[in-house]
Amino acid sequence: MDAIYGRDQKIKGKLLNNFDLDYAFFENALKNCGDMVKNMFYAGDGKTRAVVIYVDGLTDSQTLQDFVIRPLQENVLADKENRLSFVENHVLETVDWKAVETYEDALTDILSGNSLLLVEGCEKAVSLSTKNFPGRGVGETQQEMVMRGPKDSFTENFRTNTALIRRRIRDPRLKMEHTKVGERSKTDLAICYMEDLVEPALLDKVRKKVQEISLDGIFDGGMVEQLMEKNPWTPFPQFQHTERPDKAASGLLEGRIVLVVDNSPGVLLLPVTYGMFFQSGDDYYTRFEVASFARLLRFAAAIFAIGFPGLYVAIAGFHTEMLPTAFLLSVAQARTGIVIPVVLEVLLMEFQFELLREAGIHIPGQLGGTIGIVGGLIVGQAAVDAGLVSTIVVIVVSFTAIASFIVPNESFGAVFRLLKFLFIFAAALWGIYGYLLLFAALLFHLAQLESFGVPYMLPSVCGGHLGYDGRKDEYVRYPLRCMRKRPLFTREGRRIRRKRSEENQRS
Repeated sequence: MDAIYGRDQKIKGKLLNNFDLDYAFFENALKNCGDMVKNMFYAGDGKTRAVVIYVDGLTDSQTLQDFVIRPLQENVLADKENRLSFVENHVLETVDWKAVETYEDALTDILSGNSLLLVEGCEKAVSLSTKNFPGRGVGETQQEMVMRGPKDSFTENFRTNTALIRRRIRDPRLKMEHTKVGERSKTDLAICYMEDLVEPALLDKVRKKVQEISLDGIFDGGMVEQLMEKNPWTPFPQFQHTERPDKAASGLLEGRIVLVVDNSPGVLLLPVTYGMFFQSGDDYYTRFEVASFARLLRFAAAIFAIGFPGLYVAIAGFHTEMLPTAFLLSVAQARTGIVIPVVLEVLLMEFQFELLREAGIHIPGQLGGTIGIVGGLIVGQAAVDAGLVSTIVVIVVSFTAIASFIVPNESFGAVFRLLKFLFIFAAALWGIYGYLLLFAALLFHLAQLESFGVPYMLPSVCGGHLGYDGRKDEYVRYPLRCMRKRPLFTREGRRIRRKRSEENQRS
């Protein structure tokens, strides 16, 4: 084994055109692998040996038996001069195959679910596509629920995910470049893009980033995201993760790139701006008035989710003169008998909510939601009755929790869970001045953040300078007939999505 894996020369070498030596190599390389099947048999002449090697559980053995082994056993190969050509063109009854020359390619194909056919007297091996991966079928998305629109979602099956995209865009200009990432896992990854819409410089940058991925195993798109992002120290995601095929297809038609990673029930879209995280799937399937109202609600909820607890701490702890007299008396009455400071009240309730949230995620089935609701009610009421927290703190924390769930993207919403604690600490140390200073620092950070060369705050930042009028689909959504232009990062000269007809211009 050391001779095989300790020295790359052996595994990267070509097959030797010697059945005994080639078969001995695979026997040695796959030794102690109980899930490997090596089926040795003779061709129809009773002299020519052949063997098929595959992984039990990843391969459709019945297809292999019916369309590969049986035809070989019925044909005479001993007198054929070019056996490989004869086998490929006249014997095999499956059309999805390819010839392999190196040991490395052969092993990778076997471990990817394909079957390898070695025939005595053939200078190359034949890799047969007989994959039959275990997995779940296409179901409904669990994170991006919609009232109107498609309900199907991506699965862990790589080929199913690419098919779901291809089903929606029946255009030969939709390209899918396949590669493998992970030194040992050899995970399939597809770079999907519209050939006439994607910016060539962006595509070259993504290809280079993918080639630079160096890790033993890649098991989900989240690992690819962390390895490819430019700034790993920001909590804000620089990729958009989605489980919805229609959202991925829509991104492709805007000139964006989609990364499909095997074993991941979602895909990655790039580049991304902050406004895209507030767009829901059904925004484009309902009336623009309803969609605009819902989107404004999400933006407002995001601000509350980040800053509401910190604002309460700053005002109640330092600047009570900012409150109207009636409201101030109500707060004072609610805090009657409370001995701990305001900041500890808020932190105690926020910590309790985060515990219940994590418990609800990891407890299986419907019991998780029940534990979260019942635990929140019981613990919150018990804390109020015990005099640890005031009722107004319970209201503040509950309102913040509800607001954080309104953001339709989970990875973007999770950022608010972290930032709200920073605002609480800043408000506890410096009052409203620390609160506003941290808000300014946050805006400055977002203003200088980029996603593959695209400003994160576009079009709020640099939009006017770059001539970008994407505000028709930012805070509100205009009617579809008014959304004529694609985003700024679409290839130059291809930004017009919908041309006005003479009839529309007259109307």
